[in-house]
Amino acid sequence: MTERTDLPLDDEGLIRLQKLLALAGIASRRRSEELMLDGEVQVNGEVVTRLGTKVNPATDVIRVSGRRLPPISEKVYLALNKPRGVVSTMSDPEGRRTLQDLVADRPERLFHVGRLDTDTSGLIILTNDGDFAQRLAHPSYEVDKTYVAEVTGQLFPRVLKQLLEGVTLEDGPVTVSKARIVEASPAKSIVELVIHEGRNRIVRRLLDHVGHPVTRLTRTRIGPVALGRLKQGELRDLTTDELGELLDATQL
Repeated sequence: MTERTDLPLDDEGLIRLQKLLALAGIASRRRSEELMLDGEVQVNGEVVTRLGTKVNPATDVIRVSGRRLPPISEKVYLALNKPRGVVSTMSDPEGRRTLQDLVADRPERLFHVGRLDTDTSGLIILTNDGDFAQRLAHPSYEVDKTYVAEVTGQLFPRVLKQLLEGVTLEDGPVTVSKARIVEASPAKSIVELVIHEGRNRIVRRLLDHVGHPVTRLTRTRIGPVALGRLKQGELRDLTTDELGELLDATQL
């Protein structure tokens, strides 16, 4: 990761740990010293209680009370609520509206982590950290993704059981971690699914397979990052806790 150039680093690129914690907004410098003395601060897996300890803010893995402090760097990590009709690419030869149109005022060259179908809305993560983007999108790290789908017909508990027991599609089996019926009526139902797969149109194909075609689909969560009250087309920075959890999940 690229170090922040505005940090008061020494000639070796290091900074006192309690000063870094204060600059990161964890606590005041005095309270940060107390946390260190109480054994609440770890650097690279080791408890650090010596107040003069210096660390590299770009590469050292720092935890406070067990929670990961992301490296302080020039990188950005953003949550976007993608509207329906927007293509999950940064450019489109057909001239359709893209993610780039939603972040046109950002100076960074951003990557999108994974994709959402053009007709699916919801959470997508954007970053200028290529390694992070690649890992978070990779299925081997099994970061859960939560979707809320409106489907045709009345969805019964037996269908949830079928989904949770595992469904095999034409390109292989799909594991559903959690499933719940939000509401159900004879004409339509709303179901929430948690999966870690990123295969093309996986949720739509899955629900179609069990006899309930999707009429509207939204991704509401990726790991610890929730869509919450973020309006369509809006961006926000990931919180320190959200980013820390995702860095742990992707082993960065």
